[in-house]
Amino acid sequence: MTRPYREEDLPAMVDIWNAVVTAGRAFPQEDLLDVDTAREFFAAQSHTAVATLAGRIVGLYILHPNNVGRCGHVANASYAVAERLRGHGLGQLLVEDSLRQAAKLGFRGLQFNAVVASNAGAMALYEKLGFGRVGTVPGGFRNVEGVYEDIHLYYRPVE
Repeated sequence: MTRPYREEDLPAMVDIWNAVVTAGRAFPQEDLLDVDTAREFFAAQSHTAVATLAGRIVGLYILHPNNVGRCGHVANASYAVAERLRGHGLGQLLVEDSLRQAAKLGFRGLQFNAVVASNAGAMALYEKLGFGRVGTVPGGFRNVEGVYEDIHLYYRPVE
């Protein structure tokens, strides 16, 4: 189940988000969040939602414009799932919910700017859900070991 996040969700959200940042294989961020910076960060998004399982926060996503002005009708999103539950369909639940929310917010498309080439699970999920790869930036991501990996851009219209 997904729902908009609440204040009391922030500690669990910080743990899940920071685990992805620390792993250094998917998110571009290097700085970790604490509850105060998370409160500001998640509130600044167009929509932030959590996935719950048995009343526990097990994943989340943020949704916001990919750009400003004349390009502001295309959204961007980031997803994080608790490591122990990856590969069980939560990512798909989050992406599908973000597409519904993007439509409600008036976005016309959803674009991912930096899907790391080694993130085969994310690429397979996005392609399964109708996203197309629209480009590649050679060496656009520096992973936690300092190795430069390609990043792929994905896009899908929002119905």
